[in-house]
Amino acid sequence: MTGLIEMLRTLYIENIAVIEKTSIDFENGLNVLTGETGAGKSIIIDAINAIMGQRTSKEIIRTEADSAFVSAQFDDINQSIVEKLDELGFSDDEGTLILQRTLSRNGKSSCKINGKPATVSMLKELSKHLINIHGQHESYELFSPETHIDYIDRFGGCEKLLTDYKKCYDEYKILKKKLNSADSDESERLKEIDLLSYQVNELTESDVKQGEEQELESERTALMSFEKIFSLLNDAKMSLDGDENYGGGLESVDSASTALQKASSYNAEYEEIANTLTDAYYNLKDCCDSISDAIDSLESDPQRLEEVEERLDLINRLTRKYNCPSDELSDLAEKYQARLDELMNYDRNRDELAEKCRESEEKMLAAAEKLGTLRRKTAKTFATKVKSEMAFLNMPNVELVPYFEKCEPNSKGTDKMELLISANPGETPRPVAKIASGGELSRMMLAIKTVLASTDTVDTLIFDEVDTGISGSAAEKVGLKLREVSKNSQVLCVTHQAQIAALADYHYLIRKQVEKGRTFTNVTLLDHNGRAGELARIIGGVDITDAALKHAESMLEKYNN
Repeated sequence: MTGLIEMLRTLYIENIAVIEKTSIDFENGLNVLTGETGAGKSIIIDAINAIMGQRTSKEIIRTEADSAFVSAQFDDINQSIVEKLDELGFSDDEGTLILQRTLSRNGKSSCKINGKPATVSMLKELSKHLINIHGQHESYELFSPETHIDYIDRFGGCEKLLTDYKKCYDEYKILKKKLNSADSDESERLKEIDLLSYQVNELTESDVKQGEEQELESERTALMSFEKIFSLLNDAKMSLDGDENYGGGLESVDSASTALQKASSYNAEYEEIANTLTDAYYNLKDCCDSISDAIDSLESDPQRLEEVEERLDLINRLTRKYNCPSDELSDLAEKYQARLDELMNYDRNRDELAEKCRESEEKMLAAAEKLGTLRRKTAKTFATKVKSEMAFLNMPNVELVPYFEKCEPNSKGTDKMELLISANPGETPRPVAKIASGGELSRMMLAIKTVLASTDTVDTLIFDEVDTGISGSAAEKVGLKLREVSKNSQVLCVTHQAQIAALADYHYLIRKQVEKGRTFTNVTLLDHNGRAGELARIIGGVDITDAALKHAESMLEKYNN
């Protein structure tokens, strides 16, 4: 093993299916999981899928438990993961990353990243940079030709050119849609012109200013409260100015000021208080004069109140009709006017739009051609490498041909590409779905994964029963290939093949047992003797014979010395 590899260190599972509680510590290299059919191997993959943010069913929760919990710890995370964490609003913990997910019977789930609350989509976004799972179903992707070009793009580093093309394609789609809209039925255009003309006229004539509604509401409140305001102002003036029976506050403050002025003539320490009272008197006098002026200017204006009410009714009607705040009505009028101008200047605008669309299409097609050239060059190298890997996996006569043809522009370009295969000499290469058996399909996908591993930024690869349909020397070759891949990546493999299990750096046994009428599954890291016994079981079945044990020992000696 060379250098630090970002790896899944610990997987903790609680109340998932028949697993009550288990913690599995994985290592670098090739980690193999085996066990009898139904022991729970698939549950481990289900738990990992859950922590990767994949869709899960509440049926996965252990019987009689209210919730299930999965936690995964990753060590030695690389800089790209640190940057992704930062992008999502999280920080790394000195090279360690912990993902957690709780599933509840009510259908809700909660997630955490390094102890902080997160969403399922965040787990999904982050985990695709951490783990790559290849299961039996994934091999069947080869039956869908539209997925083949993705392998070429990944292998050839076409991402930048693909991104450039997609940008051009999206721009072209927008312009094309506008052009199609411009070419729509003339009667529809005239109808829209008629409607927009009315709306622009209505909004322009109303001329609703920003802040006008709030000002009118304040004015209405004042107009409707004339008598109350008059009474309050009058009370305030009387409190200060008094009447024929009561001198009021001004007279009292004036008397106090005069008294303190006289007192200060006997003792200077009262002078400051006297001056303060004098200032207070004049300030109060100014207030009293202002209140008198306010009373004199105050008048009841029913006509103005009616005008304000009518204006507010108009504004409220417009805001309801156009479903926008009153402060945005003027902006809406400008928007409608712009669209109206566009429709009125249909011929000139249509010609300009058609020219922009043509230029955009040329730009898009140029980007597609550049992308297609790289793909064709890459596809030949890719097919040669995959063919070499498949030959190693006991398919020496395989032929793999990348077949290209042009198609209408779509989000992936203007290329349709399909990997055609011939498994036997003299056969014409044909679509994978028409000739590949289950075993050939598994080996082809493993070969593709092996070739792509050199370009993959994900360091943990999980292979779930990739040995389907193979046995004997082919299974041994698959195991050797997995071991080779594990020199640069952490590999987890669920298998039924002794040849693959014997090649493991670490071998885990998944065992199911029944206690007090309930089923439990546990996971154990096997030592040498345990591995020999498990290999013998895989080879010979339930009854482990001396011959099977001897064969198992010889396999371990062959692959681990």
